Amino acid sequence: MRTPPDEPGAPARRGRPGVRLFTDLANLSPAYFGMVMATGIVSLAAQQLGLQGIAQTLFVLNIAAYAVLWVLTVLRSIRYPRRFFGDMVDHLRGPGFFTTVAATSVLASQFVVLAADYRTATVLWVLAIMLWIGLTYTIFAGFTIKERKPTLDQGISGAWLLAVVATQSIAVLSALLGAHSGQPYKLEINFFALSMWLWGGMLYIWMMSLIFYRYTFYPFSPGDLSPPYWINMGAMAISTLAGSLLIINTPDAPFLESLLPFVKGFTVFYWATGTWWIPMLVILALWRYVYRRFPLTYDPLYWGAVFPLGMYSAGTHLMLKAMGFTFLGFIPTAFLYVALGAWAATFAGLVLDLLRRLGAVRS
Repeated sequence: MRTPPDEPGAPARRGRPGVRLFTDLANLSPAYFGMVMATGIVSLAAQQLGLQGIAQTLFVLNIAAYAVLWVLTVLRSIRYPRRFFGDMVDHLRGPGFFTTVAATSVLASQFVVLAADYRTATVLWVLAIMLWIGLTYTIFAGFTIKERKPTLDQGISGAWLLAVVATQSIAVLSALLGAHSGQPYKLEINFFALSMWLWGGMLYIWMMSLIFYRYTFYPFSPGDLSPPYWINMGAMAISTLAGSLLIINTPDAPFLESLLPFVKGFTVFYWATGTWWIPMLVILALWRYVYRRFPLTYDPLYWGAVFPLGMYSAGTHLMLKAMGFTFLGFIPTAFLYVALGAWAATFAGLVLDLLRRLGAVRS
């Protein structure tokens, strides 16, 4: 076993059971907060469709997962600073840090919807904005000034769209808080939500152009089709959710009245784009796991595939409420059960993986 180079006194401790735990900590994926994102949005979608017991159970679990992941993240940044900060400017691992922003926003949204706890939600909203500012300008500035950069086919993946999801998650949370704020903050928060929604859409266009180019003009192996490619759809689903909330908030923010046709049009545009991706992603998944027989083993990145399923259910449900598309009413329920099944399978994989790691440490 190779011990991480920045672990003090590593040779003296080689062979001890604790070394394995330190190695796991050193290799902790920056995208692990995807578990909180996935659990949170499945909880919110369940609440929308009347499954309150499931929604509340997942809410409690999500609070615990969020706390544990922050403890592990802080420990990793202290014990392995070179790896931690080096990951931020790594083209493949760096975008995973945006899951901290989205996870914080999604958990805060749960506090708004499930607990009506606006104070805690506001604290998490401020934290999410601070994380978004810090990570956005650290990661993308780092990518820009790096002397050695990978080629497009080796350096970009669907995980890059986590930056879009992080941006739109703040738009969603801002719209939710704006609906429960007094004037004049109601106007300001809704304007901020609108600005983040528009920026997230622009960012998706930039990134998706590069990702689609990589899809079609470079060789593609089963190993390249990592689960975060489902974020191609998830980024559009959360954009649909944010747009729908802005439509609902129009009576409280008069400046949205003049933009209403634009907001409605782009909300449907986002939903249609996300819907187009679903059959394509299913076909690619069948090609990966059935035709090419790629092994299906637990990976924290699979949470990045659960999140879009739950978000598509939640986003579609709110779009129906905002725009009256009752003929699409069967979609949110169908995708909620798909998301619940995917969440349960991934959570079972996590439990088995933890048991395996504990068994390896004991032996």
